[in-house]
Amino acid sequence: MLNTKKKQSVIKKNQLHEKDTGSSVVQVAILSSQIDELTKHLKKHKKDNNSRRGLIKMVADRRNHLKYLERKDKNQYNAVVKKIGLA
Repeated sequence: MLNTKKKQSVIKKNQLHEKDTGSSVVQVAILSSQIDELTKHLKKHKKDNNSRRGLIKMVADRRNHLKYLERKDKNQYNAVVKKIGLA
């Protein structure tokens, strides 16, 4: 899990406006950083199946947010994918 400082910095980097903490763009960014952290953990602890299940849920959640963004605003979707490094 991300600590508060890391999460706040991810939010600040991806905000659409000053009070934006829950838009799809911000949620995709937070999920991506959590996925990176959990992937590092699972490389070290290969038999941690509960964390692996959480990782799979996060990846699915991020995929759903990205599908929503692609449907609603293709330009914003492309910008987010480039910024996070998924493409």
